[in-house]
Amino acid sequence: MAAVSLAGWENFYVLAGSAAAGLTGLTFVVIALAADAHSVRLSGLRTFVTPTIVHFGSVLALAAYLSVPGQNTLSLSLGFTMVGLGGVIYVGTVGAGIARITGAYVPVAEDWIWNAILPGIVYAGLLAGGLLIWRSVEFSLYMAAAVSVLLMIVGIHNAWDIAVWNTLRGKRDVPPPS
Repeated sequence: MAAVSLAGWENFYVLAGSAAAGLTGLTFVVIALAADAHSVRLSGLRTFVTPTIVHFGSVLALAAYLSVPGQNTLSLSLGFTMVGLGGVIYVGTVGAGIARITGAYVPVAEDWIWNAILPGIVYAGLLAGGLLIWRSVEFSLYMAAAVSVLLMIVGIHNAWDIAVWNTLRGKRDVPPPS
């Protein structure tokens, strides 16, 4: 099987992989700071923070995988399909975790959209790219790039949401001094 040319994609994947690695590190710092303040709930960590790390990790893994020389249609198809299918299954477990949340916090539509629906669609896109690569390698490479960017956007949104929620949780609105 002939090698697929990934020429021209090097800079994109160096940037995407570096960004994903940096964002993963920053998320760890936020978790560590929140843990020091004793404001982390284990159930919230599993349900909302871990998927964010998984999404950043998926981008990093895709960047590393696509930087390996000598890729061919079969290897790309297998890689995209496995990551896409694994992501869809994982997002299903995240959705089940959100559905099981009980207590003081009730998940809102935004939680479902950003933690289950959008990531599910994105991973399904990579799965489709893995299956459709036999028709168009170029299309599948653009799908993988779109998946990388969209997973980073989802991860950034979710990390921001978690940081803001942890910061503001328990604080009351105080009227400004008159």
